[in-house]
Amino acid sequence: MDLIMHSTKSRPTLKPSLVFEAIGTSWSIEAEAALPQHVVHAIQNRIEAFDKTYSRFREDSLVSAMSRQKGLYTFPDDAQDLFEFYEKLFELTGGKVTPLIGGMLEKAGYDATYSFKARVQEDVPTLKDVMERHNSIVEVKVPVMIDVGAAGKGYLVDEVCLILDAAGISEYVVDASGDMRHKGASVNKVGLEDPSDPTKVIGVIEVINQSLCASASNRRRWGNEQHHIFDPDLKAPTNKIIATWAVADSTMIADGLATALFFTDPQVLRAEFEYEYIRMHSNGAIDYSPAFEGKLF
Repeated sequence: MDLIMHSTKSRPTLKPSLVFEAIGTSWSIEAEAALPQHVVHAIQNRIEAFDKTYSRFREDSLVSAMSRQKGLYTFPDDAQDLFEFYEKLFELTGGKVTPLIGGMLEKAGYDATYSFKARVQEDVPTLKDVMERHNSIVEVKVPVMIDVGAAGKGYLVDEVCLILDAAGISEYVVDASGDMRHKGASVNKVGLEDPSDPTKVIGVIEVINQSLCASASNRRRWGNEQHHIFDPDLKAPTNKIIATWAVADSTMIADGLATALFFTDPQVLRAEFEYEYIRMHSNGAIDYSPAFEGKLF
């Protein structure tokens, strides 16, 4: 789970329409009215399809099969956008953000059984050494464990929003525990959780017709200072940045950039993507983009 976004109760025209658990976290969809059943079913089916493709916590998933045997694997057609984004993040972060981090997370104990028992780590290979992609068909030259946690949840939020759009729902907030997308004319003020005290916020931001994603090292922790944001070069969790927030038009992009900001100069990312950000350093210092539209306390 990433940083939780705290509603400041400034969405009077919207109300909770659907609350559920999926892909290991809590979701809520706020809209003008209750969602029709066919829309709910479409959302459930899309999330199940995503989970069966990308979850490394399911034995029957596609990525779990890739971890057991090399070969050709056919992903859904729309997976191409997610893979292309990861390839770009891999390039911009010097390999720090990589879908091949899954093997390292498993050896750190964040595995399918949540054993939290560390094993000897190995180097994370580069993408070109172990994978070749042709559109949505991926060839793995050796068994590898893929993890799309850096951008996958944001990608899935965008997919859910496409279903809402197709159903003619014009006002909504989709919130997947730290990955949020808003559409419409309603006011959408969001409190930014203090990573050192989840009962407090460090600021407030209005997110209107955009996405806001957050990530922090105080979530998904275990053992001796272990957490889910791993530096593949250090073979250990990163510790210089402790929380990030990113605002972009796409939830997938905001989600991936929120992870990349732990490792990479924001200006390097800005060369490829339009976004705004806040970062909190381990010493409590905060830096943010000049055009960030929010209020920090």
